[in-house]
Amino acid sequence: MTLIKSRKHASPASRSPNGLATATLLTSLALAVPAAAQVASDNTPKPDPTTLPEVHVEGTSVGEYKADKLASPKFTQSLQDTPQTIQIITDDLFNQQGATTLTEALRNSPGVGTFFVGENGNTTTGDTLFMRGFDSSSSIFVDGVRDLGSISRDVFNVEQIEVEKGPAGTDNGRSAPTGAINMVSKQASRKDAISATLSVGSDDQKRITADWNQSLGIPGAAFRLNVMAQDSDVPGRDMVNNKRWGVAPSLAFGLGSDTRYFLNLLYVKQDNVPDGGVPTIGLPGYSSPDPARPQIARAPRVDSENFYGTRFDHDDVTAQMATFRFEHDFSDTLKLTNTARWGKNEQDYMLTAFMLSATGATPTLNIPDINNPYGWTVNRSLPTFKDQEYTIATNQLNLRADFTTGRVQHNLSTGLEFAREELESWGVATIPGTAWAPANLYNPDPDASGLRWGHNGAHSKGEITTSSLYAFDTLKFNEAFLLTAGVRLDHYKTDFSSLVACGGRGGPTCGSLPVGTIVPGVDRDASDTLVNWKLGAVYKVGNVASLYANYALSQQPPGGTALELSNADNSANNPKYDPQKAKTFEVGSKWNLLNDDLLLTLAVFQTDVSNEVITENGVTFQGGEKRVRGVEISAVGKITDDWSVSAGYTAMDATVKDGPTVANDKTRDLGYTPDSAFTAWTTYELPFGLTVGGGVRYSGEMKRGTDGAVGTPNFVKSYTVWDAVVSYAFNQNLDLRLNAYNLFDKDYVAAINKSGYRYTPGAPRSVLLSLNLRF
Repeated sequence: MTLIKSRKHASPASRSPNGLATATLLTSLALAVPAAAQVASDNTPKPDPTTLPEVHVEGTSVGEYKADKLASPKFTQSLQDTPQTIQIITDDLFNQQGATTLTEALRNSPGVGTFFVGENGNTTTGDTLFMRGFDSSSSIFVDGVRDLGSISRDVFNVEQIEVEKGPAGTDNGRSAPTGAINMVSKQASRKDAISATLSVGSDDQKRITADWNQSLGIPGAAFRLNVMAQDSDVPGRDMVNNKRWGVAPSLAFGLGSDTRYFLNLLYVKQDNVPDGGVPTIGLPGYSSPDPARPQIARAPRVDSENFYGTRFDHDDVTAQMATFRFEHDFSDTLKLTNTARWGKNEQDYMLTAFMLSATGATPTLNIPDINNPYGWTVNRSLPTFKDQEYTIATNQLNLRADFTTGRVQHNLSTGLEFAREELESWGVATIPGTAWAPANLYNPDPDASGLRWGHNGAHSKGEITTSSLYAFDTLKFNEAFLLTAGVRLDHYKTDFSSLVACGGRGGPTCGSLPVGTIVPGVDRDASDTLVNWKLGAVYKVGNVASLYANYALSQQPPGGTALELSNADNSANNPKYDPQKAKTFEVGSKWNLLNDDLLLTLAVFQTDVSNEVITENGVTFQGGEKRVRGVEISAVGKITDDWSVSAGYTAMDATVKDGPTVANDKTRDLGYTPDSAFTAWTTYELPFGLTVGGGVRYSGEMKRGTDGAVGTPNFVKSYTVWDAVVSYAFNQNLDLRLNAYNLFDKDYVAAINKSGYRYTPGAPRSVLLSLNLRF
């Protein structure tokens, strides 16, 4: 089909020729000086489970892709001896790729991504991540502390990203059925260093980051400051823009002693233009929603750059975080860590979403002349508003003890955690009688007018207070056999109350009241004690190979995802239902090769998720079950001193085992889950300072969720995207890097919404030039 190109609209001042001339450099690398390494009083390094090993940057272009250990003291063993699929994405890897957000960095983990655009009236934003068949957006953590909120997280202050696949409830409490993601923050260390990255790219990309670490005059004291600023259009999309800045200071005392103190702060401000997607008309799988007008199916595909929102669309985010950590070594075998955190995410959001229905009482696709698609218009009638605030206050106490009983060696990690989370939302709605003018389907104009909106008095507040006790122990019976067991008890209490507008979609009936009147909504509470546990065994063949098996149980209570309770019988957030349960069995092997420079892993897994709320024959009950079976293979590290690689492949069979189908094509497949995925990145450093490399990302065919929409695609086709990188190190202090993305300009669908009316196009070919400085 012919692709109709849209007229480019008048650019704002920031995109004027003067703006292009002055908007240049941008940044993306922050020096990998990690958390303070534990050092004895004689300056001899000693291991410590609560901190990362210190990284010494030598100015080479080839970085360290392989990490051997998780940052959390709950994991006492190396990755090779941990019986579970866990991937660590280092900052050397994602910085070399020019990644700036969590979602971009997670492209290094196969099958993890933002495949879901959302409902028609609720477009997803931020890090909306699916992993092994399920939404994992509520299982994102920063330094082991939960970080809710539909926001995009920058990685300028991130040391490494830990992807824990399989039930993570034993480690973190309530979590998604198939895993959790932890971002490890940078903090002050004793190594003096300064680094900065300036970057500029196509589509007016601009970014700058800087990282300064300085030891202070007080023995054992150090200060670190990371800063970031970015103002970038999104490649291949009109109007969509990501503008943000952030600052992250870190202060440390007692480095090199038995008692250490860390104070870490984070402030990030975002002023973005969100992306509502593009109509799926003309895509493979699209057919006419109206049998009387088959010409609709023959309409050309719209330009994937088209923006159907307005200049009023915005996504304003303020993220704040304060963390105080205390560490004390009673001895080499007994260590105490206490982490206190206060955090807040605020979001003010408006996005002009749309549907593309040509039938029904109120069609949203207006067709004055069936033979002239250039005159068709689409109603911008589904504005999405958010005015919400998420707050968390928590204290986590951990005690690590190494001891022996008879001939058995123990590595015990136990602790107490207390957390109070609150999510408060204020209702925003359009003023009756106002609306945006429709957008031309092939030539939308963002300079719309007519709609007015404001707070309508609706309000909701959800609180969850959790007290947790956990214990993990790894028993080493000899050099070859390890047994790991863990159990966690979470006592939670959830309170939720709301005031809502009556009438309309999803609202209560108004009776004699006018439509839109604010009335009491839900006022519920729930409490229970969850018991999560896991058991794993490792058999080692020397120091090279490990064979393992693992079984784990994780639970998600009603309201545990969004701190929201419901009165609806068909909602899993109704407190009358039991927690959702996820059971995973996994077997695999891990191989440390080439003098421990390369880690190979192979895992075969099965996850069964039960207690799903389903409706069959008009009856709603809790008896559904879903299953994900798969295999995952990865390789990360160095093949030679100059050749680095990170690669992973997964194949999954994600299905509904009991209950109605959830895919729109009526198969039993789960939606938003590629049947297979592959990702790889490799670089080679030549003797004269030139580094060359690149990567490939493959995502298999994917189904969308079930919906009443007619004629929209049921699936997303598979795609393969190639990237490349070339960098040159002038000396140990200066290098220049050029990243090229989507080298062959592949046209693909990255994500689709539930009804299939809208999709997110994959980014076209683009380039990013970065200047890296380090001293």
